Amino acid sequence: PAQLSPYWVGGLRMVMAALFFVALAMVMDRGHHSSPMRWGRVLFCGLCMAIYNLSFFAGIKACGVALGTALAIGSGPIWAGLMQAVVQKRIPSPQWWLGTCIGVGGGIVMALAAKDTQDLPWSGIALCLLAGMSYAAYALVNQALVMQARVATVNAWVFGCAALMSLPVAAWLGGPLQTSASGWIVVIYLGMVTTGFAYLLFSIGLRSMSAATGVALSKAEPITAFALSLLIV
Repeated sequence: PAQLSPYWVGGLRMVMAALFFVALAMVMDRGHHSSPMRWGRVLFCGLCMAIYNLSFFAGIKACGVALGTALAIGSGPIWAGLMQAVVQKRIPSPQWWLGTCIGVGGGIVMALAAKDTQDLPWSGIALCLLAGMSYAAYALVNQALVMQARVATVNAWVFGCAALMSLPVAAWLGGPLQTSASGWIVVIYLGMVTTGFAYLLFSIGLRSMSAATGVALSKAEPITAFALSLLIV
């Protein structure tokens, strides 16, 4: 909704996702023994997710859906591959780099085809790249967390921390919260479905593959967003 700041969209999305995972953990993880939580990693993942959401929605508003998503989600695999090589000393294979770079490059070329390259929103582009880097860092550290503890419990803490970090920033940058019933419906959908359910599946998937590969597979998102932006937006 036009009257709802993108910073509030990002912050409230984290709140709804946190509520989703808290409810899920109460149902699925009750009675299960959980390994001790690594709180430093939880706080880091929460910070990454908070930065990702706030910068993603602000970047999308500045760049548009097609270009913004191509840059934010498309740059994620590149960041993830570099971080995995530096942190875990696991350099992705040449085939991974070839396929990822072709996919990311193709997505950006498709998005730029609909933009006036003489007047690119550079601040929005920087925000989208920051979102991609934060998303990759989250995936890399979250993988270690979900390998050691229950997925729903881990994400309840991570998204709870992200919500607590996001809301003050949203209030500072987005001003007073003003929205309608339709705005709340959008926020609930973004938090429960596109974040809660999607990140539940993503976290489970990270248990059986490298973080770089998991992030690379999420390139289905900019392809979908680009098609929907043409058909609907």
